[in-house]
Amino acid sequence: MQNHRFIFICGLHRSGTSILFKSLRDHTEISGFHNTVSPEDEGMHLQSVYKPSGYYGGAGKFGFHPDSHLTELSSLVTEENRQKMFSEWSPYWDLDKQYLLEKSPPNLIRARFLQAMFPDSYFIIMLRHPLAVSYATRAWYKKYRIYWRRLPRIFEHWLVCHEIFLQDQPYLKNTMVLNYEQFVADPSDYTNKIYKFLGVSPRPNNQKVLSGVNNKYFSMWKEDINGFLSGIVAQRMIKRFETRLNHFGYSLTDLERADPISE
Repeated sequence: MQNHRFIFICGLHRSGTSILFKSLRDHTEISGFHNTVSPEDEGMHLQSVYKPSGYYGGAGKFGFHPDSHLTELSSLVTEENRQKMFSEWSPYWDLDKQYLLEKSPPNLIRARFLQAMFPDSYFIIMLRHPLAVSYATRAWYKKYRIYWRRLPRIFEHWLVCHEIFLQDQPYLKNTMVLNYEQFVADPSDYTNKIYKFLGVSPRPNNQKVLSGVNNKYFSMWKEDINGFLSGIVAQRMIKRFETRLNHFGYSLTDLERADPISE
C-alpha cells in the first residue's frame, strides 16, 4: 500500500460521480475499477469490512442512520481490516499504477474513516443541485414501484449528508470540492484542475459529458410550485430548507445559482 496514492470520489447517488469517475479513470497514471460485478463499479460492494449504503436504506436514506457515518474513531479501523480492504479491492486495480481510484456514494460521510485506513488519500467531492439529485432519486424508486420515498425527505437527506461532510472536512488533509454544474460546462478544464490537485500530468477529458441535464428536473420543480397540493409542499420546502441550502451555494428560488460552499 505504501507504493500507492488513493483517490476517493465522494458524492451522493445521482450526483454525477459516475461520469467523473470514468473521466479520471481514463488517465494513464490512474487505475479505477472497471467491468466489476458492482453497480457503477462502486467499491462499497467489492469489500466486506464496512456496510454498503443499501444496508442503511440506500439512496436518499442511508445518511440518516448514525451508524452509516464512519470516522477514524470507528472500531473498524484496524491493521487487519486495512489489509483486508486492500486485498479485496486489489484484483480490480492495475497495481502497476501509483494512483488507485474508488468511488461510492457513502464516501461523502466516510472520508475520515477512509483516510484512517489509507493515510494521505485524496478526496474529490462532487456537489449537484439537490433538486436534480432528489427528483432523479425519487424517479429511481418509482421505477421499482417503491413510492414511499418522498421528495422533501430525499432533499433533506442531501442536506444532512453534506452537513456531515462539512463537519468532517477539517479533519481531512487533501480535499477538493467541485460543482457538477461547473464540471459539465467545461469537463476538460475541471479534470485538469483535479489532475493538478493530484499531481499528475494534464490531459483532455474524452468522456461524453452531457450538459443541461438539470433543466429537466428544474422544470419539474417549476411545475410543482405552480401546482395546488404540490405547490404547498414546495413552499414548505423553501421555508424549511432555503437557508441551509444557501450555505452550499444553491437555492430553491434561484435555480441557476451554483456558488462555492460558503466559509
